[in-house]
Amino acid sequence: MTDYNISNMPKLSLILLLVFVQFIASGQEKQLTYKQVFEHEGPSLFQDIPGFAGWFDDNNYLESRKEENGTKIYKIDVIRGKEKLYLNYSYINKNLPDGFSLENNVAKTHNLLHYILSKNNDLYYYNVISKSFRQLTFDEWEEKNPTFSPDANKIAFTRNNDLYCVNLETGKETRLTNDGSDVIYNGYASWVYYEEILGRSSRYKAFWWSPDASMIAFLRFDDSPVPVFPIYHTDGTHGSLETMHYPKAGDPNPLVTLAVYKLENDKTTWIETNDSADRYIAWPSWTPDSKELVYQYMNRDQDEITLYASDPETGDIRQLYSEKQSSWVEFFEDLYFFKDGSGFIVRSDKSGWRNLYYYSMDGKLKKELTNFNWRVTGIAGYSKKTKTLFFTGTGGTSTENHLFSLKLNRDGYKKITKSEGNHSVKLSPHGLHYYDSYSNINQPRKTGIFYFSGAQVRSVGNARSAEMDNYKLARTELFTIPTDDGYNLPAKWILPPSFDKDKKYPVILSIYGGPNAPSVSNSFPRSFGDHFLAQNGIIILAVDHRGTGHYGKKGTAMMHRKLGKWEMHDYIEAVKWLREKSFIDTARIAITGYSYGGYMTCLALTKGADYFKYGFAGGAVTDWHLYDNVYTERYMDTPEQNPEGYKNGSVLTWAHQLKGKLFMVHGAIDDNVHMQNAMQLIDRFQDLNKEFEMQIYPGQRHGIGGLKRNHYNREKIDFWFENLLGKEPDTSK
Repeated sequence: MTDYNISNMPKLSLILLLVFVQFIASGQEKQLTYKQVFEHEGPSLFQDIPGFAGWFDDNNYLESRKEENGTKIYKIDVIRGKEKLYLNYSYINKNLPDGFSLENNVAKTHNLLHYILSKNNDLYYYNVISKSFRQLTFDEWEEKNPTFSPDANKIAFTRNNDLYCVNLETGKETRLTNDGSDVIYNGYASWVYYEEILGRSSRYKAFWWSPDASMIAFLRFDDSPVPVFPIYHTDGTHGSLETMHYPKAGDPNPLVTLAVYKLENDKTTWIETNDSADRYIAWPSWTPDSKELVYQYMNRDQDEITLYASDPETGDIRQLYSEKQSSWVEFFEDLYFFKDGSGFIVRSDKSGWRNLYYYSMDGKLKKELTNFNWRVTGIAGYSKKTKTLFFTGTGGTSTENHLFSLKLNRDGYKKITKSEGNHSVKLSPHGLHYYDSYSNINQPRKTGIFYFSGAQVRSVGNARSAEMDNYKLARTELFTIPTDDGYNLPAKWILPPSFDKDKKYPVILSIYGGPNAPSVSNSFPRSFGDHFLAQNGIIILAVDHRGTGHYGKKGTAMMHRKLGKWEMHDYIEAVKWLREKSFIDTARIAITGYSYGGYMTCLALTKGADYFKYGFAGGAVTDWHLYDNVYTERYMDTPEQNPEGYKNGSVLTWAHQLKGKLFMVHGAIDDNVHMQNAMQLIDRFQDLNKEFEMQIYPGQRHGIGGLKRNHYNREKIDFWFENLLGKEPDTSK
């Protein structure tokens, strides 16, 4: 063995070695730059990994890869790893007319063999097998939410608030409804249903194909009772006025009815027509045999929910399940119906934690499948062959998410995923394998195919790039912060890379804070913005209060009729805990958040002014009278029922206590949290002669995007550097 004793080396060699060692050391301690993190210039610390495009069958999956000459889809054998080119988008696109690309589709089937494309508000159909391409619609109006039938022979869509269907074999278009207008929407959701009930991923879609493709269920909305809210656009010489039907807390709701259209005989059957009742109906679910349509009925007080099974031929209904809670109930977004007709599974938090319950189709409880004191987060799938149900949940660690299994015919369960962190899984059709995408605080997103023993079959991708090893990144730690009444709040902080407990550091508390909306998780961040701030000497702290879900419904229900109270109590407890640490600069404790987090930030700088010196608030609700009724009344009841709760939860009530530095931003055409919220708080501050800063972003909705995102990032970083570090950031590189 060669002796590499430095004292025996020639002088030149020694110099070269020292230079080399210094080069390696400096390479491992690169600093993140502003442009690299916020403007995506320079090397990325993440690398692209293949996309999971779906399961082909139990033994083969589809993988999407971006290659030099375009995107390609490969069919890959799970066990052997043998690859076969399944689709070459670049090759197909060359044979399409100019302006068309399969990657820019507006709808596709799960096997990626049928596509709907859009151009100039018209729809076009491409069949990969037959290589046929043809135009489907020929009008000036936009067709929205085109959706394939389960057999891929038809599509449905909405146009001018009416519902249509096109037979892809014959090209025949059928109009299913005829009364769409400025206030009547068939198969297209009213705004408040889109935002708070069906969810943004619905893209306003409010129609559902039956599994046998013979019927379409749809919701009909009448917005005429709902007050109109004006949104002013500043473009051009005279500007323009946008109006939207937006029900604020206590306002009338849209009138909603449910119907089924049967294609073979052009028959419409109305299922739920009691639109005079003050209630919500949503989330229709077809049974696998298409014989019944199950829908959910919730009262205006949102403390009772009922499942009804309806006959799509007659409209007759029968009750399947009902639940009432003293605080509030929520819609079941993942009801699972067994294909053999034996029953369905409800994921409910009626026990105080979200658990699984197995009911027969006559509404009788067959079995309480789980009885955990932790959250079951979803139903992942079912294997008929082994009678195994797969589900996801936190397990004993509330900041993680894992895959579990249980047998329907016996007690007990099994944890499947092995690596610590947060797992997102997709099961193969009959439950032989699963695709897993996970990360933790030390590992960026990693993907692979696994057996249900938890053993890995094959690795698919790792987002950690080799470049990341050249950086001395901040240290991330998970822990808990105790409160004065016995709660241990989940927390995560990012410490400066060269953290020294003998120094003093400013802190930014970064939060969201909404009910049942945790922010602290054992997962890797999607960007390095917080690492950039930590690298410059700021500790970034995230804390989840008792109502974010870590303590189940018991913790969350404490927020009932008291939004703002317990969140602020727990964030103040976190500040008290920070003040006990010798390395915290207690004069420079800040808070930031967007939307509900913006509300919390404004409240922290007013109601919590003795604890928070600086705040950067985005898109903030400032008074719950100004927000939509579905969300607000779920937690607060109506203003008439709970005047004290609305008063105490309003930032306006506490505006006189502002004494730190508050910077607010808002999108000028925000249709979710109207800029009215910011204006009313500004008005109050001005009357009180309070100092604050404000940035308005014209043309922006709820969130700042496009070119203005760069300006938003710069404003935020400037604010932190000026007030917490006493200097300007270097944004030149």
